Amino acid sequence: MKNIILICSIILLSTSLKAQSNNMENKLKENAQFTGAVAHNKHYKAIYQLDSNNPDIIKKAFRNIKNVLNDPRLEGKIEVELITFSGGTEVMLKDSGYEDALKELIAKGVRVAQCTNSLHERNLKKEQLFDFIGYVPSGNGELVIRASEGWVIVKP
Repeated sequence: MKNIILICSIILLSTSLKAQSNNMENKLKENAQFTGAVAHNKHYKAIYQLDSNNPDIIKKAFRNIKNVLNDPRLEGKIEVELITFSGGTEVMLKDSGYEDALKELIAKGVRVAQCTNSLHERNLKKEQLFDFIGYVPSGNGELVIRASEGWVIVKP
């Protein structure tokens, strides 16, 4: 009797392991076929939060925005804003070296704006920043308003 129970247990275990293996193979194949979400909405809105003066984060933010603008699923369907505040304010300074990158984003339809609270906190004047950027009273306020309007907030 013990031998029969042992043999049955081995058969059940073997069958179970084989089923799990087949199930895993199916899941791997299914996963390999995934090509991303389908953009069903007619319009999408994303606001990118840049509050760091770290060059790697700044480059990442610009790259992320370019990537979303180049996503074929979102072509003609996306509205993008870049809001800078805190450390990100340095990107907007005339001597920052980011003028061309900012102009490129604006040329692609991205709205670029600076928080005036950060200017006051850093004792900066608008004359020290690029003359082609917009301004909002507060970066955090902009994020709160945009979020309540359904915008996705992206923090690179």
